[in-house]
Amino acid sequence: MASSHLSATTESLALAMEAKNPSDSISILYRVLEDPSSSPEALRMKEQAITNLTDLLRQENRGEDLRNLLTQLRPFFSLIPKAKTAKIVRGILDAVAKIPGTSDLQIALCKEMVQWTRAEKRTFLRQRVEARLAALLMENKEYSEALTLLSSLVKEVRRLDDKLLLVDIDLLESKLHFSLRNLPKAKAALTAARTAANAIYVPPAQQGAIDLQSGILHAEEKDYKTAYSYFFEAFESFNALEDPKAVFSLKYMLLCKIMVNQADDVGGIISSKAGLQYVGPDLDAMKAVADAHSKRSLKLFETALRDYKPQLEEDPIVHRHLQSLYDTLLEQNLCRLIEPFSRVEIAHIAELIELPIDHVERKLSQMILDKKFAGTLDQGVGCLIIFDDPKTDAIYPATLETISNTGKVVDTLFVRSAKIMA
Repeated sequence: MASSHLSATTESLALAMEAKNPSDSISILYRVLEDPSSSPEALRMKEQAITNLTDLLRQENRGEDLRNLLTQLRPFFSLIPKAKTAKIVRGILDAVAKIPGTSDLQIALCKEMVQWTRAEKRTFLRQRVEARLAALLMENKEYSEALTLLSSLVKEVRRLDDKLLLVDIDLLESKLHFSLRNLPKAKAALTAARTAANAIYVPPAQQGAIDLQSGILHAEEKDYKTAYSYFFEAFESFNALEDPKAVFSLKYMLLCKIMVNQADDVGGIISSKAGLQYVGPDLDAMKAVADAHSKRSLKLFETALRDYKPQLEEDPIVHRHLQSLYDTLLEQNLCRLIEPFSRVEIAHIAELIELPIDHVERKLSQMILDKKFAGTLDQGVGCLIIFDDPKTDAIYPATLETISNTGKVVDTLFVRSAKIMA
């Protein structure tokens, strides 16, 4: 960075734009920011210079320089309105967020800004930075710290009645409780977010996020039809904004179709006008799972899980439901295979279903305990013995019903005799 400053003028900004390489542009913009002038025109030019400099540093992936820029600008923030300060701070934080692998840097930067905003008594900016910090802590799996921060923040924001921020915080709290597997609190926080959202205008992106979370919670309760409708609403919101989250909404829509045994609809949704825009690994993964489900093939199912591991195994929401689907599919296949036998070697079943023997043995023992079929495992010889379903004798229920009816008759006669005697 050069030692002499440049005047904060349109010419200086044009000079920076015309520079041969980004490093020269960045150097010129830093010199513009060093201009001591605080006239309205100079301040306006400096704001533009900050925006341009932020974009350039982001393109060059210079996260630490953005952090230093935010510290360097603190004296400048005292010269401009608080609303403009908040806009610049959020812009720099957003720029750092777009640089890959900077989650730790973002957390450190947010903590620094929280301390500064506290010292400067900039309450509204602090609350928004704290909400962002809680989201980052949640992504970093630091749940207890995020929950502590949100608990104090939500009380403060409710007191100030900042509905828009309250929607964000309640939605974040719902996601946090869902990550901690506390579904009742996740649903309560989502209801609070919806209540706050009904009182104000909510931007489409935020409404889409609420619908997406609603769909996730309904899917968790196995209410896949309602979940599908919420995912569809979220998809329409994100698709209109060309938001990358649209592909996740579409992916979860396909998951719901598979989970309600409508896997044949998956191909139609993918080949629709809206679906074709998002063709890629995520949709290919769901198509492979749908094909495996349609054919009731465990081998194809496992192949899909292996080939699309990032899209299926590493997505916690999809993984949880597919695990349930895999167990159901495995049970159905095992029941079909053992049906003709009264005694069969476990190794033979494992060979037919093309799975390891220990895996099959463990699943069969679980199914026997769950009373999915009557049988026992003879581990000495490695056999499964299947018992005939015990036929219930119809005489016992009939006898019980006769005794019950006789009891009612006796009770009625007793009541009548009591009335006659009276």
